[in-house]
Amino acid sequence: MSELNSALEHPIYNYKVVRQFTVMTVVWGIVGMLVGVLIAAQLAWPALNFDLPWLSFGRLRPLHTNAVIFAFGGSALFASSYYVVQRTCQTRLISDKLAAVTFWGWQLVILSAAITLPLGLTSGKEYAELEWPIDILITVVWVLYAIVFFGTIAKRKAQHIYVANWFFGAFIIAVAVLHIINSLVIPVTASKSYSVYAGTVDAMVQWWYGHNAVGFFLTAGFLGMMYYFVPKQAERPVYSYRLSIVHFWALVAVYIWAGPHHLHYTALPDWAQSLGMVMSLILLAPSWGGMINGMMTLSGAWHKLRTDPILRFLVVSLSFYGMSTFEGPMMSIKTVNSLSHYTDWTIGHVHSGALGWVAMISIGAMYHLIPILFGRERMYSTSLINAHFWMSTIGTVLYITSMWVNGILQGLMWRAYNQDGTLTYSFVESVAASYPGYVVRVFGGAIFFSGMLLMAYNLYMTSRKDIEPQAAPAVASAA
Repeated sequence: MSELNSALEHPIYNYKVVRQFTVMTVVWGIVGMLVGVLIAAQLAWPALNFDLPWLSFGRLRPLHTNAVIFAFGGSALFASSYYVVQRTCQTRLISDKLAAVTFWGWQLVILSAAITLPLGLTSGKEYAELEWPIDILITVVWVLYAIVFFGTIAKRKAQHIYVANWFFGAFIIAVAVLHIINSLVIPVTASKSYSVYAGTVDAMVQWWYGHNAVGFFLTAGFLGMMYYFVPKQAERPVYSYRLSIVHFWALVAVYIWAGPHHLHYTALPDWAQSLGMVMSLILLAPSWGGMINGMMTLSGAWHKLRTDPILRFLVVSLSFYGMSTFEGPMMSIKTVNSLSHYTDWTIGHVHSGALGWVAMISIGAMYHLIPILFGRERMYSTSLINAHFWMSTIGTVLYITSMWVNGILQGLMWRAYNQDGTLTYSFVESVAASYPGYVVRVFGGAIFFSGMLLMAYNLYMTSRKDIEPQAAPAVASAA
C-alpha cells in the first residue's frame, strides 16, 4: 500500500487530499442518494417508515439534504478547489497537514450529522439543522479551509488569479459569514439550543442563509468547478474571460438579496418580500451569462460530445443550470408563487438544480479527476460513464417532471373554490392525486442512484493498478 501511495504522489502538487475527497464524494453521493430514494418511497408507501422514529421521514429528510449538499457536494468542492487552486497557481497547497485536518474534520462533521439527525437532535432550521457543538466544528474546519485555500493563492507562482479561484474564494467567504450569523444560538444543553433571533427576524435570517447556501455553496462553488473543468475537458479556452468576470461580480452582488422570496405571503414585511422578488428577477441575467459562457466554450468542439460522455455530463449540467436559474426567478414572482408555494413544484425546482446542475457537474469533474489522481490515462470504462450519463439524465427528468406535475396539480386543487366559497377539494384528496407522481419520483431517483453505483465500480476498477482500462468505443452514442 505504501508503494502504491508513493507512486501516486505528484512531485509538485498535493494530490493525496484531492484523492481522499474525490473518493468520499462518490461514497457520500451513494449514501445521501440512497436515503433520498428511501424517503421518496416513504411518501409513496408510508409503511416504509417502519413505525421507527429514527427511520421516519421527518428525521431522514434532513439527513438526506445534509448528506447530498454538505457530504457529497461539499467533498466535491473541497476536491476540485484544492486541485484547481494548485494547478492554476502553479504551487503546492500551503500546508499538507492543515489540508489533511480539513479532510478528517469534514468527515467528522458528516458522521456527527449522520448520528444526531436520526436521533431527532436538530435546531429545526432548513439546511442548518445541526446543533451547536457540530456548528463549532464546522466553523473550525472552514477557517482552516480558508487558510489553506487563500494561503495557496498568496504564494502562487502565476501572477494571474484564474476566475475559477474567484468563485471558490467567494463561496468560502460567503458560506463562513452565512454559517456564523445564522448559527448564533444560546446553548441550553449539549444537544439543545435556541436561536438568538425571534419570530419573523429568525425566519428572515434563516432564508437569507438558506437561499445563499444555494447561491454560494451550490452555485458559486460549482461555477468555479465549471470554469476549470469545462474548458479542460473541451480542450478549448473559456469563451469570454471578460464575461466571466462580469458574471462573477454581478452574481455575488445580487444573489445575497434574493432570500426573502422564500417568505412570500408570510409575516415578513411586504417591501422585503418585493425586494427579494426584484433581486431574484435581476439574478437571471448573471446566471444566464455564466451558462452561456460555459456553453459557448464548446465553440469548435461540439463534435466531442459524440465520443466524450464526461463532457456530456458537464454540458448537460449547464443546461439544467440555465433551466433552474430561469425557473427560480419565475417562481419568485408573487402571482406565480401563490400557486407554487408549499407544493411539490418547489421540490422539482430544487432537484433540477441539485441533480441536474450540482450532481452532474460534480460527477463530470470527478470523472475528469479520477484518472489523474490514480495515475491512469483514462477511466476504466468509458461505456460505463456513458451508461451513467443516460441514467443520470433520465432519472433527473423523471424526478423533476413528476414533481412539476404534482406541484401544479396541488396548487390548482388547493385554490379551487365552490360557488358558496367552500373548498372544492380536501387536502387528503390532493395527497391522493399526488400518488402517481410520488411513484414516478421513486423510480427516477432510483435510476439516478443506480448510476452512482456504476461510478463507484468504475472508480474502484480505475484505482487498481493490476487492471488495464477497457478500450474506449470508437463512437459513443450521440447526446
